[in-house]
Amino acid sequence: MGFVVRELHLRSLFWRILATLWLALALVAGLSILLGRALNQDAWILSHHPSLQGLAERLVQRYEDQGADDTQRYLEHFRHRARIDVQILNDTGQLVVEGTFPHRAAAFEARQKNPRRLPWRRLTEEYTSPSSGESYLLIYRIPYPELDAWHRDSLLWPVSALGIALVVMTLFSLALTLSITRPLNRLRSAVHDLGQTTYQQDSLARLARRRDELGVLAGDFNRMGQRLQGLIGSQRQLLRDVSHELRSPLARLRIALALAERAEPQQREALWPRLDRECDRLEALISEILALARLDAEPGARHVIALRPLLEKLREDARLLAPDQEIRIDCAGDPQLEGWPDMLERALDNLLRNALRFNPQGQPVEVTVKEQASGLEITVRDHGPGVAAEHLAQLGEPFFRAPNQSGAGHGLGLAIARRAVERHSGSLRLGNHAEGGFIATLELPLPVNA
Repeated sequence: MGFVVRELHLRSLFWRILATLWLALALVAGLSILLGRALNQDAWILSHHPSLQGLAERLVQRYEDQGADDTQRYLEHFRHRARIDVQILNDTGQLVVEGTFPHRAAAFEARQKNPRRLPWRRLTEEYTSPSSGESYLLIYRIPYPELDAWHRDSLLWPVSALGIALVVMTLFSLALTLSITRPLNRLRSAVHDLGQTTYQQDSLARLARRRDELGVLAGDFNRMGQRLQGLIGSQRQLLRDVSHELRSPLARLRIALALAERAEPQQREALWPRLDRECDRLEALISEILALARLDAEPGARHVIALRPLLEKLREDARLLAPDQEIRIDCAGDPQLEGWPDMLERALDNLLRNALRFNPQGQPVEVTVKEQASGLEITVRDHGPGVAAEHLAQLGEPFFRAPNQSGAGHGLGLAIARRAVERHSGSLRLGNHAEGGFIATLELPLPVNA
């Protein structure tokens, strides 16, 4: 598990950007150091100037083998060819080979306190002869024009290194830019498709497999797109169902009005109650449609809901509608949960009304509340005929009514209850009880005091 987390961290966009910037800075810093050494350090000049490479060894060997006069003639020839003045001192500081540096130039150098103002650069190199064991100090004086000309030629390698570094940095930057802009372009295209309602669910599947922040974003966006497509589809289906359901009461109202216009006064009086009933049905249907639509709106802040007082209130309200029916509540303790009281009350009220509608007299409607490890479980059971097994999967869909429920309600009560429970991050299961009757089971998240 730790290896997987570490791999995810290493592949994250944060570490990729950090590594790219760090490598770029390291290359720039390294090349800056190399360029600084190439331009400023004596050791760099001594080791890379073509006229000075191996010169100390050759001069000391020539001096020990052929003497000072021959070495002096060699230095004069060397001065004419390389334009570099050379002097050789022994370990006591005395000149053993006077070299080609003029006395007047030596006096001028001695008077100057700032060596940068001299027209030449003074370099020293110490060399110990392997044959005699004597130590010598070689002094080189290179005129600045000669040194500048060599610098221009010697900068070819640092400039080449800098060019290579720029190419590498460009490739790194290009790879990093493409790794960011390509997913963003895919996301932008997906946003455009989503706005045009042409979003395909698998359009971001490949991007969602990336194990970095963009992959997580693509996965979240993919789920959001699927959710929005589902909502759009459900809204379209709801509009079609609403238009279909509204046609029936409107058609009956139109027929009743047409009959009322042609009827005699006495017959017209008999039609008014029918018109009132159709208006009441239409008003009830519109109220349920609005209640279902409000469940998709932002409900506001959550509140603590005491479940026992809420069930007691619903039982008292139900007695006014069905005084002959008994509602038996089994609720131990005082369970609480967080949510929206009006929404949960509407869901439980619809379930109780549905149970009372099909429950036979003499049998109680049983409401049971259990506290479990996963949360609260609320069941509402009646002893009615139940629902055929082939129709159970469709229960809770807007405007769906089972064949034995065709004359009851508009098919929105269970849909409102299901939507309200889902807004509480819970679930609603509908089915037939093993001992007969119908049972609705609400599973809600853990209560506050759990």
